Amino acid sequence: MKQIYDVIIIGSGPAGLSAGLYAGRAKMKALMIEKGQHGGQIMSTNSIENYPGSIAEESGESLTARMVEQCKTFGLEIVQDTVLKVQLEGAVKTVECENEVYETKTIIIATGTNTKNIGCVGEEEFVGRGISYCATCDAAFFSGLPVYVIGGGDSAIEEAIYLTKFAREVTVIHRREGFRANKASLDKARENPNIKWLLNRKVVEIKGDGLVESIVVEDVRDGSREEIHASQEDGTMGIFAFIGLIPQTELFKGLLDMDEQGYIISDDKMQTSVEGVFVAGDCRQKLLRQVVTAVSDGAIATVAAEKYIEETNN
Repeated sequence: MKQIYDVIIIGSGPAGLSAGLYAGRAKMKALMIEKGQHGGQIMSTNSIENYPGSIAEESGESLTARMVEQCKTFGLEIVQDTVLKVQLEGAVKTVECENEVYETKTIIIATGTNTKNIGCVGEEEFVGRGISYCATCDAAFFSGLPVYVIGGGDSAIEEAIYLTKFAREVTVIHRREGFRANKASLDKARENPNIKWLLNRKVVEIKGDGLVESIVVEDVRDGSREEIHASQEDGTMGIFAFIGLIPQTELFKGLLDMDEQGYIISDDKMQTSVEGVFVAGDCRQKLLRQVVTAVSDGAIATVAAEKYIEETNN
């Protein structure tokens, strides 16, 4: 007879790993499915300072490794596979992967987000070495240094304002004259003497030796290019890209309620629009996307899934 799991967790970032930990400790028949590396977005963070109890030298990689080991200690089954299709309705749900088809009473979706890339030469080489997609996570590393913020939406402008608390100077690079950001934030940024503006430009190349040392920007109006160098004294600069996040929820479109951006809508118990299907972490519609909120979501989702099973069995 085919095994029916109590819960299948899709994704192994902080939210998924927290859900897995709670499932293991609760002695649930639990399976975690991950198509790539564990850890999600935090794998690109060299030092996590805003997670309670973590030490300054703790990287996303080391925190993830400890989380995975902790889950295994409590008996969580983890497989590397790609989910192709899900059937969410009914008492028994189906998760179809490349290598196997699984059945489960509940599902926790913890698929996270991907950052929209700058799309320039050198970007991949310098992620975590001068390029960041999270000011809250990495701003302190650029204290006293020049920082360039790429983007024109709310996140870009709000994070530019935040970065002035750390950086010597913040320059916003935007490919247009106009901004999508709300007027209040934009006005506040324009009043800040530490924020400079480089408009009608896009970053086409990032250069350096180990760390970012220069960026090449192109004028979108005439195609002319300029290379901006870090000073000899500074040696490096920070590049913060806030072009947007992409929720990894394509698999569930048409099956679950989502907002216009594709984030899955849930209640405070992480319950989605389908009974027995829960969501946790960055792919969920929420205010703050951080490790600390992700692990909270994961814990709540598992407890809610356990209660759902108890109620449906009675």
